[in-house]
Amino acid sequence: MDSDDEPLTLSAATLAALQQFKQEEQSRKEDFDKLYQQLEENFERRKFSIDQFKEDWQLSQFWYSDETSDVLAKALLEGADADTVICIASAPAVYAAVTRIPEDELPTKHIYLLEFDTRFGVMAGKDHFFKYDYNSPDDIPEQLRNKCHRLLIDPPFLEEECQTKSAQAARNLMIKDNGETTATGDKLWKLVSCTGERMRDVIAQTYPETRPTSFLPEHKNGLSNEFRCYASFECSQWKYDSNV
Repeated sequence: MDSDDEPLTLSAATLAALQQFKQEEQSRKEDFDKLYQQLEENFERRKFSIDQFKEDWQLSQFWYSDETSDVLAKALLEGADADTVICIASAPAVYAAVTRIPEDELPTKHIYLLEFDTRFGVMAGKDHFFKYDYNSPDDIPEQLRNKCHRLLIDPPFLEEECQTKSAQAARNLMIKDNGETTATGDKLWKLVSCTGERMRDVIAQTYPETRPTSFLPEHKNGLSNEFRCYASFECSQWKYDSNV
């Protein structure tokens, strides 16, 4: 018999790995089903790891490392007060980092997550999560329209159209910068965009208030594209990049 006609068989080790993968996927699904049920009944704040959510590469999901997420979360919260409205768009790993901060250490409760993938509603709850599609930059929650003081946005695709539409959404979300300060004396208006280095010229056009910073975001799974953090401010987490 020709060997090409022999039925394909898997090794015992491969079968065991496949079975383990299926079990992990089933366990993940059961955990989310419970969380969604709780979301419908009575949402309670809890700690999350972005590792609980499998990346969907078709949605260009590449999670930040925990260290990067912590830095970005701290930068957004630094100097905020009880009235500061913070929005995190297309960066669920950063919101996960926020959930890991003790509630009594959060300066504001007005922290919102905008994300296309509705799985992340379990992290923020119905009152703080909104589905967001970068293709529809004018279709944003009315309660957040020109109400956000601080915004972190990470457009999912390194394409000019995606970046430009994301910037339009940012303008729809943020208040006008009038130089106001928080109760702590810090800048109220803060904008951060993390994206690929090759988007530098687009960022300069769409977010002229920002500059490249010294902080270089990193991803968990070794994303090959070089990333940069562009911000409208300096803080304890970064300075402006003096080499640019």
